[in-house]
Amino acid sequence: MGRKRTTIEELSDFVYQTRYEDLPTDVVTESKRLLLDCVGCALGGIATDKGKWGFQFARKFFSGQQQATVFGFGDRLSVLGAAFANGELINSLDYDAVVPPGHVSPFVIPALWAMAENGYVSGKEVITACALAHEIPHRIGKSFPNYRDIIEGKVVWPAVAGYSCSIFGGAAGVSRIERFSKERTAHALGIAGHIAPMQAHTAWKNHLPPSTTKYLLAGWMSQAAITAASLAELGHRGDVEAMDGEYGFWRYAGAKKWDPSLCLDRLGKVWFFPAVTTFKPYPACRVMHGAFDCLSVIVERENLQPHEIQSIRAYMESSVDEPLWQQLRQVEACVDAQFNVAFTLSLVAHRIEPGPRWMDPDILANTKILKFMDKITYGEHPRYVEDLAKDPRSRTSKVEVDARGETFVHEKRYIKGSPSPDPATYMTNDELVAKFKGNAARILTPAKMDQAVDALLNLENVDDMGSVAKLFCL
Repeated sequence: MGRKRTTIEELSDFVYQTRYEDLPTDVVTESKRLLLDCVGCALGGIATDKGKWGFQFARKFFSGQQQATVFGFGDRLSVLGAAFANGELINSLDYDAVVPPGHVSPFVIPALWAMAENGYVSGKEVITACALAHEIPHRIGKSFPNYRDIIEGKVVWPAVAGYSCSIFGGAAGVSRIERFSKERTAHALGIAGHIAPMQAHTAWKNHLPPSTTKYLLAGWMSQAAITAASLAELGHRGDVEAMDGEYGFWRYAGAKKWDPSLCLDRLGKVWFFPAVTTFKPYPACRVMHGAFDCLSVIVERENLQPHEIQSIRAYMESSVDEPLWQQLRQVEACVDAQFNVAFTLSLVAHRIEPGPRWMDPDILANTKILKFMDKITYGEHPRYVEDLAKDPRSRTSKVEVDARGETFVHEKRYIKGSPSPDPATYMTNDELVAKFKGNAARILTPAKMDQAVDALLNLENVDDMGSVAKLFCL
């Protein structure tokens, strides 16, 4: 009797066997929407320090081979260089989509995209690889502690948390692009498990001021996924038991348990990631978005001007009581702005259009916006945990605004961009296109933006990804 197949072997079969024709319509649609959103976020990020630094680093060390394109800048670097730069660009605004366990896209898309561009791969293959690259980390992440887990009636942030499991998605995506056998794919995933970055998210949110590398360096993760797959291709043997047993990935990733049945549940028959994908309408931490929604409604409904507002009280997710959100006062770098509750609410009150403009140096230093922060207080919504326990899609938020001698209030349970029972929270294609164009407006002409959108939303018709990359450059 043979040994029991490992989780990695089951995942490798899934990667090897999945074809574009096997993908349900919602999987194809959501994969294309994620690609559109990521490219847009990268174009919006080229003006940020984080985006520039990622590009400068990649150009310094990876400019020898012209294999793949850096979004926005247009430089052709090696596959490793383009993947690093694009990962940092996508994540620089904190505007990219969230697929539980978190920001998966900037850690997986740059790797598979760079390999596809270098290998004359079709759009259908990229869609397939993108779907696999998101589905696998989501399945793995389902078994790990989450920052929204409820323990004894309280939402508790885990001692160890992060998005390191995304490396399995990145390696799977590259393996699919490279048309690996199931055995070689298993070795790639096994190597990925051994070189995965540590889970530093909890440390990052508690050490202030926050590091500009953020919760995980997207460029580094993108390179790691390519490294794992490429070493497997050369003949390296991976640990196909890397996810299971007493010494599996879950253990050194800091999880308290591992249930492979959650990862393998109806694998290949049911796709979970489309139903939980969240697109961000604001370039800032998702924890605060409910308050943005509520304040926007009040400001627009009452046509309030900043000078009319005496005070704002915001109530949102329980994570807002953590050090990163409670103790962060400075606004010196983009990462500060993206997690500073008072600053971002001040931007909403001043009706600064959400997008790259939120991170411009003159906005970060605007004395009126900074002074307005003194009017803002915030904390956990008293019903947040209760509502979350009833429906994990809940992000109950409320804002109270004192102005003109009155108090204006707006409250909502489900927020824009997240799947929910309320159809209005769904981010439509038109809204995603508008977001893309808002991000790309400083880089692309209107005609080129239209071409780029058309190519991404109809990616299944593209024969060679190399022909698409030029649409996203100056």
